[in-house]
Amino acid sequence: MDESKDIRIAWLVPSVELGAYWQPVLREFTKVFKNTIFYTGLVWPGFDPDVPGADVIKIVGEMKSLEMTQTKGYSRRLMILSPGIMGHLIQFKPQVILAQAYSLWTLLALLLKPWGKWRFIIIYDGSSPNSDFRDSTLRSLFRRVMSRYADAFVANSYGAKDYLIEGVGAKSEIVFTKTYLVPDATTLQQSLETVDQFDETLKPPIFLYVGRITPRKGIQSLLAACSILRSQGYLDYSLLIVGTGEQREELEIFIKNQHLEDQVKWVGWVEYGRLGKYFQQADVFVFPTLEDIWGMVALEAMVFGKPVLCSKWAGAAEMVIEGKNGYIFDPFAPEELAIAMRRFLEHPELIDSMSQQSQQLISTKNPSSAAQSFVEVISLVLNE
Repeated sequence: MDESKDIRIAWLVPSVELGAYWQPVLREFTKVFKNTIFYTGLVWPGFDPDVPGADVIKIVGEMKSLEMTQTKGYSRRLMILSPGIMGHLIQFKPQVILAQAYSLWTLLALLLKPWGKWRFIIIYDGSSPNSDFRDSTLRSLFRRVMSRYADAFVANSYGAKDYLIEGVGAKSEIVFTKTYLVPDATTLQQSLETVDQFDETLKPPIFLYVGRITPRKGIQSLLAACSILRSQGYLDYSLLIVGTGEQREELEIFIKNQHLEDQVKWVGWVEYGRLGKYFQQADVFVFPTLEDIWGMVALEAMVFGKPVLCSKWAGAAEMVIEGKNGYIFDPFAPEELAIAMRRFLEHPELIDSMSQQSQQLISTKNPSSAAQSFVEVISLVLNE
């Protein structure tokens, strides 16, 4: 697309608080579409607007999230966004808008579509019960109406694709499944040389969890699986927990009561660029979430060639081929996770074979491929 340098592209993504992975994708995307502005209301900690990719990010207002209902998974929230986005779009006059999901910004941009005459693409990160709101008649109705006016959809996962078609009536021929929430191996490994010496007292195999220490992440189920293993006499392994959150004190009490102190080790918070050291040293990654529309951390583990034990309630479970690069389990049934962990304790040779499979499966999912996916869909809608 020779004229791509003149095409104006606007992204409407209300929050990238946990989305530092957008920067390398945008870096690659703007090599094709240089006239790009990525609008958001909240950026990640350590955001540097001068870094390639991040230099096209523009903060509009301040995104706020109002909790409506608490659940075992995602709490249902109302996203409050600045209506000032309308002024930015009127001034920029994009030819193509990529809007994340069905936020207020998506609605406002669609209302302006007859005036702006822009092509409109809705991107959807993943499907889960509390993000889809299938049980809300009113929300589903609004989403169906908005979907009628979209020119295309980009689904990050097959679960997201199914929801867009079945849940909000998107036409299947304009829904494209493209994995765009992808890790950047270079960023994960940028500080490997500066990380402190790894704890040599850890007993292999080393199972690793990385993420928030909150009830939704299912760490209680992971520890319950460890308790089951202890009752069966399996003590020669380690579980390394990297992260911080409000549930840590509660979980520490559980660990003490279940006599798991020798197996479970806490690391606490680790900055993103230093996580690679922990992925590198671990043997198996465990993602026991009760609900995640995707789960980038599972893909990050695969970059380092780790077998993945993944919750069936994570969108990223699509990246796990049962028995090839890991196993899928129900976190509401800790005995399933205990069985999966026991396979590696009894057959440590699985670690090497599954490691190769993980690296092979993730090798084609990177910032360059993600950016190219968006380029392809934009080219399609512009050439219709």
